[in-house]
Amino acid sequence: MTIDLTNCDREPIHIPGSIQSHGFLIAIDRSGEITYHSENIKSFLPDLPPNLLGQNIASIQPLIGKNEPPDFILQLITFGKTNGFEQTNPFNTDIRGNAFHLIISESGDNYLLEFEPARSDNSTDVQRTIGRSISEMLADKNLQNLLNNSAAQVRNVIGYDRVMVYRFADDGHGEVISESKNDDLESWLGLHYPASDIPKQARELYKKNLTRIIVDVNELPSAILTSADDTAASLDLTNSQLRAVSPIHIQYLKNMGVASSFSISLLYKQELWGLIACHNYTPRFIDFRSREAAKLIGQILSSALEFRQDEENQMVMERYKSAVDQLSRLMLKDDSIEFALTANDVTLLDATDASGAVLMLEGNLIKLGQTPNDEQLKGLIGWVKANIIDSLFYTTKLPGVYPPANEFKDVASGVMVYTLSRELDEYVIWFKPEQLKTIKWAGNPDKPVEVDANGNRTLSPRNSFEEWSETVSATSVPWSNEEVKSVIRLRSELAYALNQKAGAIRLLNERLKQAYEELDTFSYTISHDLKNPLTAVKSYAQILLRDKTLTPQATRALERINAGADKMNNMIAEVLDYSRIGRSDLIFSEIDAKSMIEDQVRELATVYEVAPSVVTIKNAPPITGDPVMISQVFANVISNAIKYSKKSEKQKVVIDATENEREIIYAITDNGLGIDIKHLPRIFELFNRMDNVGDIEGTGVGLAIVKRIVEKHRGKIWADSELGEGSTFYIAFNKMAND
Repeated sequence: MTIDLTNCDREPIHIPGSIQSHGFLIAIDRSGEITYHSENIKSFLPDLPPNLLGQNIASIQPLIGKNEPPDFILQLITFGKTNGFEQTNPFNTDIRGNAFHLIISESGDNYLLEFEPARSDNSTDVQRTIGRSISEMLADKNLQNLLNNSAAQVRNVIGYDRVMVYRFADDGHGEVISESKNDDLESWLGLHYPASDIPKQARELYKKNLTRIIVDVNELPSAILTSADDTAASLDLTNSQLRAVSPIHIQYLKNMGVASSFSISLLYKQELWGLIACHNYTPRFIDFRSREAAKLIGQILSSALEFRQDEENQMVMERYKSAVDQLSRLMLKDDSIEFALTANDVTLLDATDASGAVLMLEGNLIKLGQTPNDEQLKGLIGWVKANIIDSLFYTTKLPGVYPPANEFKDVASGVMVYTLSRELDEYVIWFKPEQLKTIKWAGNPDKPVEVDANGNRTLSPRNSFEEWSETVSATSVPWSNEEVKSVIRLRSELAYALNQKAGAIRLLNERLKQAYEELDTFSYTISHDLKNPLTAVKSYAQILLRDKTLTPQATRALERINAGADKMNNMIAEVLDYSRIGRSDLIFSEIDAKSMIEDQVRELATVYEVAPSVVTIKNAPPITGDPVMISQVFANVISNAIKYSKKSEKQKVVIDATENEREIIYAITDNGLGIDIKHLPRIFELFNRMDNVGDIEGTGVGLAIVKRIVEKHRGKIWADSELGEGSTFYIAFNKMAND
């Protein structure tokens, strides 16, 4: 076999067509008929009939568990389907007088019946020692000490020669950040391993199977047999305990001198944070119950890591939030926004952990901290203006995308750019300096394979893991999600402050007048030049649908035309709504927000077929505004929260509000799809929809309408979200908006 590491990410490791030989596998369909079995089954059950495929599992059950009821396997499956197979696994049985574990899982239309020995090679009783080990593991609150304790306790429990805590970076490569080992082994602490060592699809399986054992790298796998009109490779072994190991990974372990490995997944918010990776230099088997007990260590460590990381993130977020709140107050208090952002105890720099910042506003350039010089800034701004489309851009490797930045990489290898106005050359830019660091790789990551005498690309031998150092330059410390969110929040506050002072300082009357004239023309064109022919298209489609002689294919095509016309009509209506907002006069009155929201929740729950109880309304104080427009704001944001969280396991939407001396701030929180951090700056733009919304209905106009209404009320709207973690939309109503 030609082994090429560039193929690792495409290797179908979930359907290997074979299993590890220390146990055997039988797959049955829903009726109990045997559809697959491992070739080595007769090594364990020599009295089996010559041909098992097509027979019912009941015919061989007496050979599996002599003391079990005749249909005990089907009973276990029935119970597991109702209560979950984690309640049945493992089932203790015997094979010819030897204790075995039966582990059941689903694979498409089949059930996997896996039989493993019920006794580990290790003499330690993992289940008895696990409680004390976890207690010792959590004894220290320091994160590094927690990891060190965990590695040591796992090694005490399972007795492997080397136990490492291995953390994944954003690009998929990993680093050994803690280690416990035999004294005669060299240390791998601090070594980095390229992403190809544990490719993407392997990392995905680690999220589903929280433990993975490879008993003996020199053991020949056992093929899976099936009927002639099917292939064993098509049996999905994602949930299998015995799943065979990729030949690439087997060779990789052999090159390391490792005979057996065991891993425990570490998750952070359902994503793979790292592994507790265990290596042994002789074969080693750990039975299923012991593996499950060891898995508990990983789950508890994952929870501890998540708690400590969230605690740290919360402290950072509170620091940024306090800075942005203070800057917001200063901008509204001072006549000069530049002075408010740059001349007080709290400045632009405090909104991030940058070492320098630049504010370019109304022809003035103000520098804070460490920044490039004026000439260098001029070139950088020119490049940003010509190449950066998004209003928020950030990178940790500026010289990589803008080569002239090599001249000032010591102060600006990392930049975050917030564009106020590209036409007026108005920007806020934050800088992070170069962070020179030496990465110790376990072998040269750029040369992971060698060419043998036959021209085959093969994994290199043991010396490919010798330490190889690389110095990384022209790169800054990463911009954290908390920093990005802080800048997005500051952007909202700055836009609000600029809008408040716009009448006196922006001189945009002529431009606004021209924009309104163009908007009127645009609205007229949509109303007359688009809506009328669209109505005709829909009418003709409906007339044609009455023809009973149409073929099904023609009927489907006409139905699609009809649906498309409806969708386009809705989009035109929303764009018209958007254009009317700017020209409509506001009719201010006090609004009973609680009653308004309750009415909308009842109506939206009916529309989206969810129980009204999924929406919790907490504090909902009255607000002042135009009732029709404010109703449109809440209806749009609440309907988004409901429909984008509808697929959540326990759907939850919470509406709450807080007050200060000048604002009432409503927060609408859901536990739905969430928004990728890179899309947050653009969510209020016209026709902007996220990549992850799938077939959820929407035109991409609703949030643009909401933003326009809120700003017309001299209010603010912003969002805080993470992909897969739900979203919170904040709407700040100015208490003096009608003055």
